[in-house]
Amino acid sequence: MLNLVRSLMLLAALVPLASRGATSAPQVKVESGIVEGKPEGTVNAFLGIPYAAPPVGDLRWRPPAPPAKWTGVRPATEFGPRCMQGRIYSDMVFRDSGPSEDCLSVNVWAPDDAKRLPVMVWIYGGGFLAGGTSEPRQDGQNLAKQGVVVVSMNYRLGVFGFFTHPELVAESDKKAAGNYGLLDQTAALQWVQRNIATFGGDPGNVTIFGESAGSFSVSAQMASPLGRGLFHKAIGESGAAFYSHDLPFKTLKERELADAKFAESTLGLKALVALRAVSADKLLEASLKEEDGKRVFDFRPDVDGYFLPESIPAIFAHGAQNDVPLLAGWNRDEEHFSVGKEKPPAASARETAEKEFGARASEFLKVYPASSEAEAVRSLTDFAGDRFIAFSTWKWIEAQKTSGKQAVYRYRFDLSLPSAENKPEGLGAYHSAEIEYVFGQLDSKALPFRAEDRKLSEQMQKYWSNFARSGDPNGPGLPKWPTYEARSGWPVMHLSAASKAEEDVIRDRYLFLDTVWGK
Repeated sequence: MLNLVRSLMLLAALVPLASRGATSAPQVKVESGIVEGKPEGTVNAFLGIPYAAPPVGDLRWRPPAPPAKWTGVRPATEFGPRCMQGRIYSDMVFRDSGPSEDCLSVNVWAPDDAKRLPVMVWIYGGGFLAGGTSEPRQDGQNLAKQGVVVVSMNYRLGVFGFFTHPELVAESDKKAAGNYGLLDQTAALQWVQRNIATFGGDPGNVTIFGESAGSFSVSAQMASPLGRGLFHKAIGESGAAFYSHDLPFKTLKERELADAKFAESTLGLKALVALRAVSADKLLEASLKEEDGKRVFDFRPDVDGYFLPESIPAIFAHGAQNDVPLLAGWNRDEEHFSVGKEKPPAASARETAEKEFGARASEFLKVYPASSEAEAVRSLTDFAGDRFIAFSTWKWIEAQKTSGKQAVYRYRFDLSLPSAENKPEGLGAYHSAEIEYVFGQLDSKALPFRAEDRKLSEQMQKYWSNFARSGDPNGPGLPKWPTYEARSGWPVMHLSAASKAEEDVIRDRYLFLDTVWGK
């Protein structure tokens, strides 16, 4: 009889508490205690759940530690504070009380009748310097209506997430330092494995997806041996840690030299114990020091020998990555090019060709033609976007296609967002423009969205959730999206007012860049 009672108690613990009581606030038991969320229509939201201990005091610059347990019911109706950061990007709007050093929390959106649904774990962008889960444009409520459980996590940023120091290496049993923000992401994925079933999610069907630095993170999680088994599909939106002028992953030795200079020149400190005692506000202020309008110090992920045993391109080249289906791409206008009044665009294109590629300038002008001023403007815009982020994403797709065995899908987001001033050309398909479409959150932005915007958002939500469900984005009522294959002309799904897949007509452009940048 006692064994029967124990079995019934265990069964009750495994049933999602969110499904009990249609009129009461949803409750779920996670490993640390019971959380109470809030209903949002047919979706239940659980916000600000700790997945790790606050990384403060002696835990600053350490791998994430387990969260403390609590008694009673913990409210989960407000976003946790975003991690420490300056005001870096003007388009970021937050709904939390942050920033704070105590910031390691997850949010879960689950349909109220969820049972073993696919799980989609979002990693936000922001150059590893800014970002947070409370932005309205990445709220998971509407995406969860596609029959998936959506999770997002805060992870440490800037100097708090990516600082290196000889003493940090010495105290680490892995002899590594610097990738605390990436380790936070891994800890959140481990939390998902241990807890998501109680929300109605399937821990055996997890997709990670992210944009910009979040997409860099997805490529890093694919490369890291620590990510093995924690996710089963990957989506990258604009970015990968393969080649980048803006977000290079340097070696630990390179980073140690730069970070030691930061500690001594801005704080006058050498000892780790003293650096851990500095207030979060003072540390942040020092890390954001500028000269001539540019930040003096950058804190980015590094090749630390632990999270990343080698560089990410090397890991993929060896076929040692987490081999999962990949859907990735970028936006048509990743980097707008401002044409100077003092020089015509065609002349500027020729100057760029000679400055960047020297004796190979003529090859550049073949793949970035500039026979007219209008053509030159387009080519300069394309080159700026390729240099910024598109080429690195292409390299990731190519690397996975070369050494992986799973399906690969490629896209380009082409729809120019409407202008509030009703400019005929719109705002362009700029960097990050697709986020609201993926999450079904167009109304989070004050723009005069059109019927084609609503239609594309519905399509993208279905493509993304279908891929999370089965590793294939295709489904009823959607334009056919073929896999990325040489025999079919390396097809690209162009996401626009009339989405369609077409052969890659600019492959020569990336092959040319690869001969210069890819080596």
